Amino acid sequence: MSLTVPLAVFALTALGGLIMAVRLFGGGSAPWVLSLLHAAFGATGIVTFYLAIANTPVGGLLWVSLGLFVAAASGGFVLAFFHLRNINTPKALIALHAIAAVSAFSILAGSVFGILKN
Repeated sequence: MSLTVPLAVFALTALGGLIMAVRLFGGGSAPWVLSLLHAAFGATGIVTFYLAIANTPVGGLLWVSLGLFVAAASGGFVLAFFHLRNINTPKALIALHAIAAVSAFSILAGSVFGILKN
C-alpha cells in the first residue's frame, strides 16, 4: 500500500480537526457528527499507515510519525471524554493533541513528497 492513502485520510482528518478547533477556541462546541467522523478517519489513517509500513523496510522517521499519530489519538480519546460529559475542554489539551497530529502529519507528508529521507 502506498503512503499516499494514509496521507489523504489524515488530510481529511486534519480538516475536521481544524473546524472543531476553530469552533472550540471561538467559544462554541464541536458537533458530535464531526467528532465521530474525525475519530473514524483518524483510526482509519492509523490502520492504513501501519499496513503501509509494517512489512516494508522504512526509516525510523515513519515509525516516529506513526507513534505521534497514536499519541494524538490517545489525546483524542481524552478530549472525547470531556465532550461526552459536557465539560469544558482544556484548551491546552486541544493544542497538545493538535501539535502531536500536525507533527506526525508533517513527517509523513515530508516523507511522501521526498523532502525528508528515511
